[in-house]
Amino acid sequence: MRFSNTFLDEIRDRVPISAVIGRRVTWDRKKTNVSRGDYWACCPFHGEKSPSFHCEDRKGRYHCFGCGVSGDHFRFMQEIEGLSFPEAVQQLADMAGVAMPQPDVQAERREKERATLLDVMEMATQFFQDQLQSAAGAKARAYLRDRGLTGRTIETFRLGYAPESRNALKEHLAAKGVLKEQMEACGLVVHENVPVSYDRFRDRIMFPILSSRDKVIAFGGRAMSPDAMAKYLNSNETELFHKGNVLYNFSRARRAVQAQAKSRDGEDATVIAVEGYMDVIALYQAGVENAVAPLGTALTENQLELLWRMSPQPVLCFDGDGAGLRAANRAADLALPHIKPGRSVSFALLPDGKDPDDLVRHEGRAPFDTVMAQARPLAEMIWMREAANGSFETPEKRAELEARLKQIVSVIADENVRRHYQQDVRERLNAFFSPQRGGREPRAGFQANSRGPGGMAGRGRGGGQGAGFAGTAGRGSLGVSDRLARSGLVRGHQELPALREVVLAITIVNHPQLLLEDYDEIAAIDFENRDLQRLWSAVLPAAATAGANLSREYLVGRLFAEGFEPLVTALDQQVRNARLWTATEKAAAEDAREGYRQALSLHKRTKALRIQKMELEREISAATEEGDGDTVQPLLRALSEVQDEIVRMENQEAIIDGFGVMSGRVKGIAAGHGS
Repeated sequence: MRFSNTFLDEIRDRVPISAVIGRRVTWDRKKTNVSRGDYWACCPFHGEKSPSFHCEDRKGRYHCFGCGVSGDHFRFMQEIEGLSFPEAVQQLADMAGVAMPQPDVQAERREKERATLLDVMEMATQFFQDQLQSAAGAKARAYLRDRGLTGRTIETFRLGYAPESRNALKEHLAAKGVLKEQMEACGLVVHENVPVSYDRFRDRIMFPILSSRDKVIAFGGRAMSPDAMAKYLNSNETELFHKGNVLYNFSRARRAVQAQAKSRDGEDATVIAVEGYMDVIALYQAGVENAVAPLGTALTENQLELLWRMSPQPVLCFDGDGAGLRAANRAADLALPHIKPGRSVSFALLPDGKDPDDLVRHEGRAPFDTVMAQARPLAEMIWMREAANGSFETPEKRAELEARLKQIVSVIADENVRRHYQQDVRERLNAFFSPQRGGREPRAGFQANSRGPGGMAGRGRGGGQGAGFAGTAGRGSLGVSDRLARSGLVRGHQELPALREVVLAITIVNHPQLLLEDYDEIAAIDFENRDLQRLWSAVLPAAATAGANLSREYLVGRLFAEGFEPLVTALDQQVRNARLWTATEKAAAEDAREGYRQALSLHKRTKALRIQKMELEREISAATEEGDGDTVQPLLRALSEVQDEIVRMENQEAIIDGFGVMSGRVKGIAAGHGS
């Protein structure tokens, strides 16, 4: 039923939001200010150890600076308890001691009709499932077996078969008392210039599409006949189903993302958006349960918001063909205006001619994990699209590229993010157009499968073989060695990346067996330094290629052949200068492993704190503009605490337990003597 704003406001006024949320969380005593109605806790929606979940009684709102969820009393009850809106209102009205309003007869009738339509959809789903297991479904069962699906997977996704008949479903539902109007309202039957309706889905494998509460609201049908007008056919728009607001496998993927976040001690988990039903199902069967798909159309803004509800950094995975690249570029343009601190997207491009279903069915999960590890950030995707394959021989052409990039990033609504993107554009343009050794200007554009513009690796299109770095640089491209020499990276310790990032990268180069022990976690490291990002994009494919035979000699040989010798040498020298012996080649495996774990923990914690700092600064700015002094003060205190913690973590880099301290197992290096 519908509720008036006055009624809902009365509930909000009577029940502080902290009382609603406090039943599910433990408030942090240090950051919470009860007298001001300002509360902090660890987020109940994603696992974390440091409280970044904030609610204010005065505003009646909550927000998590870690995962981005926000809302009011009713949204919290809906999300945390899985209630419908009317159910949430009922529970909160009971808490407030407020009598529920008399029902709106018409609204109540519509709600009952909606519930009845869900019952009809459930009947249709069971019918399709039964048909798949019948003699009529033999051909469909054979097709699914050929696609590698097990019986358990077919049952999990409730796949079915619509018989090659104009009336099979219609007659089945009619026999159960379902009215013709209800079938039409569900989109199960259609009229096409004929007076009698008939089944919409015929001779098709059926994919039930579920709501966020696991109710069947629509179907997708895959034609068995090669002569069918449409290979895939979705339900039409109905009272239950609005295609642009739904993601296939949303509810199941959301649970998987939440489980991942809890298992990773609060580190952000991600969701993967792929292109089709079969991609989602094949990935699920291969163990990748956090994948979703739009419903046969380009990604919409509402679907993007659904992705961000699950993860602050969803990965958009596209087929590695021309159509896939075009779809990726459309998605980049869609996302750009809406990105914020701690909220963006990444892009994973599959090898040419492959989709996720093909990849995991024929080669297993490992190549897909490699593609995911090489996902490109949004900024790089925009740069590659605009600068690849262009000719920039004249100042006019270069100015045109600069103007186009500035126009593209100007659509970013968040002022801080827009400013950083503008800075990123300037840095890329400076690196791209600055003279190479010998004073030559770049003469032509870049091929998508050569080294990318401004030194960006053209990875993703070449699968797990590190295609982006293979061979010599294309026309106008800068070799890795040239870029490092020109940037000054190899000239001195002070110009190298953050110490923790250096330790993370060079320890793996010197002790690649660690990568074999925990590939998924290590491959997912997100370096801030661009040269380390490029190094990582070469390390992971090399490791995937070598497999169990991976050794330091093999890995270093590959990296040196691809132009990374100056960077590897500089990184190794930095850890020696800092006396971080556990990261050097001579460290014993046990010491290297322990030092790496400590550095990785520091890296994750520092990253989370910086995201929290940006969100607090944004909140302070917004509250200051609104003249909301009561809100600014607790936020400033929280910001000060986060800044102090960041400083403490940064100071800790050089004194991590075990760094610079000899355990007695380092081979061939005496304490206090660098090389």
